[in-house]
Amino acid sequence: MAHQYRTLDVLKVVETIQHLHKRIEDRFPGSGLSQVCYELEDLTEETRQKIDWIATPKLWIRIGIGSIILVMVGILVYTLSTFKVASGNFTVGDLVQISEAGINDIALIGAAVWFLFNIEKRVKRTRALKVLYELRSIAHVIDMHQLTKDPSRRLSHNTTHSPKDNLTGLQLTRYLDYCSEMLSLTSKVGALYAQAIDDEVVLQTVNEIEDLTTSLSQKIWQKIMVLKEFDRADGIDGPATPMAG
Repeated sequence: MAHQYRTLDVLKVVETIQHLHKRIEDRFPGSGLSQVCYELEDLTEETRQKIDWIATPKLWIRIGIGSIILVMVGILVYTLSTFKVASGNFTVGDLVQISEAGINDIALIGAAVWFLFNIEKRVKRTRALKVLYELRSIAHVIDMHQLTKDPSRRLSHNTTHSPKDNLTGLQLTRYLDYCSEMLSLTSKVGALYAQAIDDEVVLQTVNEIEDLTTSLSQKIWQKIMVLKEFDRADGIDGPATPMAG
């Protein structure tokens, strides 16, 4: 039986983000937050294609590497064959000369082989990092959208240049909740790359995105808790049934 619940399913992640986008558009039609979610949805679709590309062995790279290795081995054999030792005159100096030449060539070939064998991983890493950097940027864009949604402003006197607050308590709660969901899903999209390619740089970048989104989400939930305290102070216990959307 396949362990289908041990790894993230890119299709499920895409569906979840698409559903979130519809929920945001239903409650805040044409909003900037809805557009950000659309960008995240588009980037996740791109991720699905890139993960398929990363998971597929690159035969053209491997064939090229194999050909280069064969050429290098041929050069090594030819180099060693050029050393002529007269019959009966083989000395320790000849042995040292041949050994040094052979060891140097083998060391260079070994370094070249190691470099070549990592070409495919570096190509895949570059593809993954490009999207991961975009995900990190989206996380900051989400944070910018929730930055001015501060419930404590309701207790202060607004100035001419204060951010406009035209959302009800329920709307503000849902807005902040959507931001938190988007941050969590941004992290999950990044995690798709961590399970698609075994690379330390990619894994480190994914962990950084997860730390960033978790930190930003904690700030959002602090605001949501403040809103709940305001509701309790106003004698509002919240709806009897869970809020839809």
